[in-house]
Amino acid sequence: MADPYHNNIYHQGDGDSYRTYGQGGQDNAASDATEGHDEEDQMYEGEYQGIPHPDEVKAARRAARAKARTVADGVSDQEELAEQYEDIMEDCGHGKFQWTLFVVLGLALMADSVECFVVALVLPSAEKDMCLSHAEKGMLGLIVFLGMMFGAFIWGGLADKVGRRKCLIIVLAMNCISAFFSSFAQGYGFFLFFRLFSGIGIGGSVPIVYSYFSEFLQMDKRGEHLSWLCMFWMMGGIYASSIAWGIIPRYGWGFSMGTEFQFHSWRVFVLVCALPAIAAFVGLLFMPESPRFLLENAKHDEAWMILKQVHDTNWRAKGEPERVFTVTQIKTPKTQEDEFIEIQTATGTAFQRWVVRTLTLTKLVMKNVLSLFGHDLRLATLLMAIIWFTMAFSFYGLSVWFPDMIKHLQHEEYESKLKVFHREKVEQFHFNFSLENQVHKEGEYINDKFINIEMKSVKFEDSLFVDCFFENIRSTETIFENCTIRSTVFYDTDLYEEKFIDCTFENVTFLHNKKGCHLDYEEENDVLVYLVSFLGCLAVLPGNIISALFMDKIGRIKIIGGSMLISAGCTFFLFLSFSQAAIIAWQCLFCGVSVAAWNGIQVITVELYPASKRATAFGVLNAICKLAAILGSSIFASFVGITKVIPILLSFGALVGGGVLALKLPETRKKVLL
Repeated sequence: MADPYHNNIYHQGDGDSYRTYGQGGQDNAASDATEGHDEEDQMYEGEYQGIPHPDEVKAARRAARAKARTVADGVSDQEELAEQYEDIMEDCGHGKFQWTLFVVLGLALMADSVECFVVALVLPSAEKDMCLSHAEKGMLGLIVFLGMMFGAFIWGGLADKVGRRKCLIIVLAMNCISAFFSSFAQGYGFFLFFRLFSGIGIGGSVPIVYSYFSEFLQMDKRGEHLSWLCMFWMMGGIYASSIAWGIIPRYGWGFSMGTEFQFHSWRVFVLVCALPAIAAFVGLLFMPESPRFLLENAKHDEAWMILKQVHDTNWRAKGEPERVFTVTQIKTPKTQEDEFIEIQTATGTAFQRWVVRTLTLTKLVMKNVLSLFGHDLRLATLLMAIIWFTMAFSFYGLSVWFPDMIKHLQHEEYESKLKVFHREKVEQFHFNFSLENQVHKEGEYINDKFINIEMKSVKFEDSLFVDCFFENIRSTETIFENCTIRSTVFYDTDLYEEKFIDCTFENVTFLHNKKGCHLDYEEENDVLVYLVSFLGCLAVLPGNIISALFMDKIGRIKIIGGSMLISAGCTFFLFLSFSQAAIIAWQCLFCGVSVAAWNGIQVITVELYPASKRATAFGVLNAICKLAAILGSSIFASFVGITKVIPILLSFGALVGGGVLALKLPETRKKVLL
């Protein structure tokens, strides 16, 4: 049987084969660059302090891996490629190139975070602007996660076949375009469509970002720097809540063209939210493709050039430009599927070639997805799917439950201040002050004027209105129930037909009713939404720092299991959430503890799967995460104001189950990326 792997040799001068590139080959290749330097004059600074030279540490690690290979019964071609690639990344070092890529990919991760927050932050204003019902508001929150679920699955699979960089550029472009159009969309349907389109795009960023960045990291740097990358998700939440707080309450930051086109401040906020995606898009144009992806797809020349670029960029920045990239041989797999695509695309019309390529690509992606449940990966995939689901179910469910509980407590406090008026009789009176949080029962209003006022949470019940005049009325949650209205005029009001329940009209006139629902109340409740989001994101900073510092020291499994189990214990503090301040405090505690588990889950996901399936696996698991988020937020929200017990027990059970299963996963901190 033919070996599916082919050796591809690159010669630099008289360099040796890959197996000697770190020894004699390096000396020969570097001889010209270092001519005139006396090695005896260049003393290592830590030599007299007993600190081993970095090259000695590197050589010791390679010797240990070589010894492990000799002990093993046999080494597969895939494992041999992984070992070679790890050696190359060690020679390239960690420096300027990785930090530049770190910032660019971090901005892409920020864009994903912002997308999760943007709808929740604009809803209080958008519902007034577009007159949204409760069902429409719920659908708007749901559609973003639905789009992100499909986006993660689709783009994760494509990233393993088309390329990490190319797919990430496309998803960021989709997010930018949809953000622009959704900010100008006046109708609910168009706004919903563009947010769905945005979710499908940006949903693919998380699987690609982690897969992409991990393939530029050496083993001893991988866990820590992937965890630092997770901090950009926190920064995205802080960015979104901060600019929402700064922009949305500024109602003057907008314009209108008649009554049909309104561009209020919340639409400015939607536009500004696209800035991280735009910055990441521009940065990616200057970044190369993952060399590991290129090697998996038999693009050896391109991979070698990129690895040389990484090597030279890092060592020049460290002040050692004389270091020469001496790799001369890389063992890479040959992929038959992509050749099939090229053969087909060379014939037929442009449309036929597009159809053939699309169908073939779809088959390859689905084949890759099914391979995740093969004999060698089935157990890891099932365990990771359960852990992702339980973590997301609890986290996103409680993330919705916290602000909803705050709103519920605010509503209870508001209702406790309700004023009730019985059988009041008011004649020839001019109401020139706003009415709020009142109930008027069996009242009589004769020849009264209601002019230039706002009515908020007002109910008239079994009341009589005779010869009254209503002008320029703006209302919210105001109804007339079982009232009799005679010889009354409603001029320039927003008191529509649906606000009169079982009422009797006699000689009543409605003139120039207001269109839309543009009540520009600057409600304290809206500001609290921004504050809660800001504090919840800021609270994860300590957990991010701790997990990054200890990810490579104590291991991924202990981080995930410990964080999930401690988070489960924190849920019982929610029984003590009797005030808004207490809920905010428990939210910060829960977010701060649970973020370590998130970081560990994302790190171990890229390490468990080989390069040819890495983004696909991450995409499938991230899609499961978004499904859990949809279910968790829907279920937890339904119990707000009814009981705390069920949400707390659900989150506790899910976190304990996921935490225990996490302890069954294999530790990956000392394994090279396959």
